[in-house]
Amino acid sequence: MAAEPIYLDHHATTPVDPRVLEAMEPYWRRDFGNAASRGHLFGWRAEAAVEDARERIAAAIGAEPREIVFTSGATESNNLALLGAARARRRGHVVTVATEHKAVLDPVRALEREGFRVTRLPVEADGLLELPRLEEALADDTVLVSVMAANNEIGVLQPVQEAAGLCRERGIPLHSDAAQALGKIPLDLAEWPADLVSATAHKLYGPKGVGFLFVRNRRPRVRIAPLFHGGGHERGLRSGTLPVPLVAGMARAVELAVAEREADAVRMGALRDRLRARLEAELPGVHVHGDLVRRLPGNLNCGFEGVDGEKLLLALPRLAVSTGSACTSASPEPSHVLAALGVPEALARASLRFGVGRETTGAQIEAAADQVVAAVASLRGEAR
Repeated sequence: MAAEPIYLDHHATTPVDPRVLEAMEPYWRRDFGNAASRGHLFGWRAEAAVEDARERIAAAIGAEPREIVFTSGATESNNLALLGAARARRRGHVVTVATEHKAVLDPVRALEREGFRVTRLPVEADGLLELPRLEEALADDTVLVSVMAANNEIGVLQPVQEAAGLCRERGIPLHSDAAQALGKIPLDLAEWPADLVSATAHKLYGPKGVGFLFVRNRRPRVRIAPLFHGGGHERGLRSGTLPVPLVAGMARAVELAVAEREADAVRMGALRDRLRARLEAELPGVHVHGDLVRRLPGNLNCGFEGVDGEKLLLALPRLAVSTGSACTSASPEPSHVLAALGVPEALARASLRFGVGRETTGAQIEAAADQVVAAVASLRGEAR
């Protein structure tokens, strides 16, 4: 009997937690109303569920309920934040980082085509942004800065709080893509001075197809122009019928992730380090990409010298890992994140991203290490 496949791609997506499924269940059939239907009980119940979810998410991250705008996920949230905030100012300068997710880099490129001036800041070899570079880039006409909280490929944690402080001193809004960070690092927006924060449910054991954008409504209030028109939902910032079951599920997923964050971080970090130790001890030429301290606890991204990455993936049919972001896996180009770190192209193409999750076991880590060691050795032509 074939061994069960091992899932180590939790940065791409996560399984829905059974407790989240339970929270969603009533809104598929019993309380199925449209939250915008204000004339009957079914609509009232749906609206109450949405507002309850908004309040619970806000409480979990130190926000006010009116600062939570529901979207279809982090990609839409990023687009709404970047395009909306920049277009509300009509013209000016936008600053971001070379290692951002494509859901940030592509909207920034669109703004550039519209006439905005764009600065893409480099990172150091460890993947981290040096704050003096950001400070130097800020100009009198800078209207927006975007720095992701946790990188989706190499897991490094950018100094967002410090960056937001620099921007706050200049009166410049800061956006942060926190899709990978929420529920994995401390995130209290009452203390964290970011003005726009994107998140999605499916990275933290919630359903796919729902996310939110935090839009600061106090000290100062951030203005954004909507992308969608038609109905005036979400205070006019995001029109469209809300998926009530998904919204309810996301609220439960956020609560669980925040409540269990510390315990999960300790366990996942230990499993990640166990995998790294096995690979480095049993294989020569293993290179871990990104800072090892300022890093998501479940992330390991490493390159294997002398191996073709595509062949390596094919040699691991029972192991779910990736060579980079799930959103760019169809691209033949090597990872733009690893390129920004100065990783040689051959090594970048021979790199794997491992994402340890809530349900990953020690036995799975050992089995995954066995498979990778055997596959790399075989591809190198080494006898074992």
